[in-house]
Amino acid sequence: MILNYPITKLLNYPIPEANFPMNAVLIIDKPSGMTSHDVVNRVRRILQERSVGHLGTLDPLATGVLPLVMGNLTRLAQFYTSSEKIYEGVIRFGFATDTYDAQGEPTSPMSQVTISLDELHSLAGQFRGHIQQIPPPFSAKKIQGVPAYKLARKQKEVRLDPVQVEIKEFDILSAEGDCASFRARVASGTYMRSIAHDLGQKLGCGAHLQSLRRTAVAEFDISQAHTLERVEATAAQGDANELFVHPRRLLPELPSVTATEEVTALIRNGRTVTLPDLSKARQVKVFRGQGELIAIATRIAGTLFHPGIVLAVDAAREPTRSASF
Repeated sequence: MILNYPITKLLNYPIPEANFPMNAVLIIDKPSGMTSHDVVNRVRRILQERSVGHLGTLDPLATGVLPLVMGNLTRLAQFYTSSEKIYEGVIRFGFATDTYDAQGEPTSPMSQVTISLDELHSLAGQFRGHIQQIPPPFSAKKIQGVPAYKLARKQKEVRLDPVQVEIKEFDILSAEGDCASFRARVASGTYMRSIAHDLGQKLGCGAHLQSLRRTAVAEFDISQAHTLERVEATAAQGDANELFVHPRRLLPELPSVTATEEVTALIRNGRTVTLPDLSKARQVKVFRGQGELIAIATRIAGTLFHPGIVLAVDAAREPTRSASF
C-alpha cells in the first residue's frame, strides 16, 4: 500500500538550516508506534535536511523497511509508486477489530479458537493471484474526497468499493493456538490488514492483524535498514554517509552509464547529450564518477539521450551534498 508523503511539506517547528541539499537514500527500520511521517520528521531533524520523503507508508503498528529519499533524489519517488513489497506477520483469530489490526476495537464477540494449519494452508490459496479486496475503513482511501479513516474516526458509515490487488505469494508458516504466522509478497496497493480480516471472515471466527514487519520494498531489504537510534548516533559523530544506499544500487532495472565532465556540465543544464550506452534501454542512470547519480536520461535515438530528470544542479549556482562513495 503506497501513500506517498508530500515531500515538500515542512515541519511546524524550526530545523537547523543546511547550506545545501543532501542527495541520498536511507533505509530506516521503522519501529512500532510511529507513523511514517513521524520517521520523516525525525530524520529531517537528525540530518538537518528539509527535503525528505518516503517511498510507501507503513501503518503505525508495523515495523521494518521504510526507504527515505533526500535532497534532489526525492525526484526518484515516481519510479517507486508501484513497488513490490514483502511482509512477515502474525494473524490472530477469534475476533475482528474496526481497524483490522491489534490497535482497533473488537467488532465481534471474542471466541476461543484453535486454528488448523492444514485448513489455513487450504484457505491461503484463495488469497493468491489477482483478487478483489475491500480496503479497511481506517485507511487513506477517499470517499468523495475525504479519507476513509477520518470518517471512521467520527463513527460515520464507511463504504469502500472493492479493488483488484495482486498477491504473488501468501504462505502460512505456522499455527499455534489462535495465532498464525505468514509471509507475503504483494504488489502495490495491497492491504495486509484486509487479508487478515477476510481470512477470519472465511473461517467464521473473526481475525485481525496482530503484528506486521515489512522486510523488502523494491530493491531495498531489511539488511540495509538502520534504526533511528543508529542514524542519530552516527550523525552525531559527524558523518552519516556510511548509512546511505550506494547510488549504483538504485533502480537496478536501469543500466548505468558514466558521463565525462564535459557531458556532465551539459546535463546539469538539461541539454541533450550523447552517452556511451550499448544497452538499447529506453532510460539509463547517468553518473559522474562512481558515486554521484546526476540524471535519469531517456533515449531519443541511437546514443542520443535527453536528461528528463536532472538530479545534479548547476555547481556554480548551488552545490549538493552527495554521499561520498
